[in-house]
Amino acid sequence: MKVSREREGNGEMLYTKQLKIFTGNANPQLAGEIADYLGIELGDVRVSYFSDGEICVTINESVRGADVFVVQPTCPPANKNVMELLIMIDALKRASARRICAVLPYYGYARQDRKLKAREPITAKLLANLITVAGATRVLTMDLHAGQIQGFFDIPLDHLLGVPILGEYFQNIGIVDPIVVSPDVGGVTRARDMASRLEAAIAIIDKRRPQPNVSEVLHVVGDVKGKTAILVDDIIDTAGTITKAAEALLERGARDVYACCTHPVISGPARERLQASPLKEVVVTNTIPVPPEKRFPKLKVLTVAPLFGESIIRIHQDLSVSKLFE
Repeated sequence: MKVSREREGNGEMLYTKQLKIFTGNANPQLAGEIADYLGIELGDVRVSYFSDGEICVTINESVRGADVFVVQPTCPPANKNVMELLIMIDALKRASARRICAVLPYYGYARQDRKLKAREPITAKLLANLITVAGATRVLTMDLHAGQIQGFFDIPLDHLLGVPILGEYFQNIGIVDPIVVSPDVGGVTRARDMASRLEAAIAIIDKRRPQPNVSEVLHVVGDVKGKTAILVDDIIDTAGTITKAAEALLERGARDVYACCTHPVISGPARERLQASPLKEVVVTNTIPVPPEKRFPKLKVLTVAPLFGESIIRIHQDLSVSKLFE
């Protein structure tokens, strides 16, 4: 996705030195790319551990009166990264930062966003409460697992979309006769957005999930025969859904199948499943770091740093973030 910076008449950037970016250990590479886009250095913070495993955070520079953005996706190891985020926010609040924005490229604990059975938690709301109580005054995130999670926060939240970045990639490689496929009913809105960008039709996989991380394809709604299918989802975790959907599409006559997602969790057997699958390519973003042991030849990683960088500039300047998607 292409973004542009607004400049004053003399060519200088509009934001001031009171904009600061800090990061923990969740995704320092992405934080560094965002800082490079903004033309500033990452904030000086030390995250260490006591001998019993407790996290110790020390902010080594003044943040008094500053707009501070903490880049920390709550990706695996989720518990450690969540605690680093909360402790950094608390440290910044006590150091008199003017505003603290929690930048969560990936919002973990989001898959339990409602009670499906008795005595289940709603972890998406619990995490929202923790971030707010810690002292964040705003949240910037991307592709929440469910849109209603925005309402779980009592502070402003800006919700970025990964589809423009993924869609631009498929436009540039020139897919022939594409059809965008949602791997479940819940992702239809995302698939429709992608389809409108590619001027393509959509299809839907009808599946059931007998237990967590297990899915079964029942039907394919839509004609995929002779077309290049693009499966689009928000998360690839164990890759069971995506690989079974790819097989089902090829059985129904699809020419080729691509898969894309915003958040490459890629846990358990996912790497082996994706590499052995009939998928031609798996396109993801770097909201979650993909270490070498999770990479495979079919994987393509796109950066979200320019989009987050531009959003941070706009939040700092009190400009509209939604204008980026118009």
